[in-house]
Amino acid sequence: MTTVLTRESRETRVVEVAVTGSLKRGPLTRFAAKLGNGAVQVGLALVAVFWLMPVFGLLVVSLRSEQDNAGSGWWTIFTKPAELTLRNYDNLAGNETIWKSFLNTVFIAVPSTFLVVVIAALAAYALSWIDFPGRDWLTVVVVGLLVMPIQVALIPVAKLFGALGVFGTMGGVVLFHVAFGLPFAVFLLRNFFVGIPADLVEAARMDGATEWVVFRRVILPIAKPALASLTIFQFLWVWNDLLVALVFADQDSAPITVALRSQLRQFGANLDLLSTGAFLSMVVPLVVFLAFQRYFVQGVLAGSTK
Repeated sequence: MTTVLTRESRETRVVEVAVTGSLKRGPLTRFAAKLGNGAVQVGLALVAVFWLMPVFGLLVVSLRSEQDNAGSGWWTIFTKPAELTLRNYDNLAGNETIWKSFLNTVFIAVPSTFLVVVIAALAAYALSWIDFPGRDWLTVVVVGLLVMPIQVALIPVAKLFGALGVFGTMGGVVLFHVAFGLPFAVFLLRNFFVGIPADLVEAARMDGATEWVVFRRVILPIAKPALASLTIFQFLWVWNDLLVALVFADQDSAPITVALRSQLRQFGANLDLLSTGAFLSMVVPLVVFLAFQRYFVQGVLAGSTK
């Protein structure tokens, strides 16, 4: 005997399954449901506290004198809070080398990030929505540049910069960061741009909008999460860089990572200066991340529900 289900009966059965809850859930679904429990949230909070403990320890070390740091661990401040002092930051304010290197880091990181985001956004729009000969091959070349290690290009680029007269200057460091940051930036933004509905772009073009207007009025407002994610990645990479600065920067254009390394080599026991400079160099990336956090989370989750 064959039973024939009509469309109405199938829909009724689906509704009954949804109401009675007889539909079996997989292990991943059950695990995701348990994430809302209070115990799991407390556990995640403990993991976050444990992960941030080194940062808190560095802050405490920067607020203690050299004698206190040499005599006991930073955790003793819970019983001796009087050891905390701002004297280390006062001494750092009078260290011309650290402050100059801090400003050099700002002058390197800001233009390197800005140029990469602007150039990559324009290039990604062209590779996504402008049809021109060789577009697909150019995309393949951009993807291929992602696998090139920085170490391979140090010597050839150093010779090129020497011939151009920019080796050992701040501009040379910025050019290197921009050149090696563009492949990933173009790849990231292009993958986001191609997910934008084509109807929006075509409607703007039919209304007489030029490519620049479409890019500025349609693409950029939608791409804020991707742009914020790229800004964070590029800024953190440039700010924390040491290898490129060691090769292409001289003493006058060295960033704070090189300055801290030189202080570590000269004054290995000077923890008060090193900890204070290290924490100062960590505050700026933290502020940048918190400023773009909302857009960063949106950029990470972009496409997960499509």
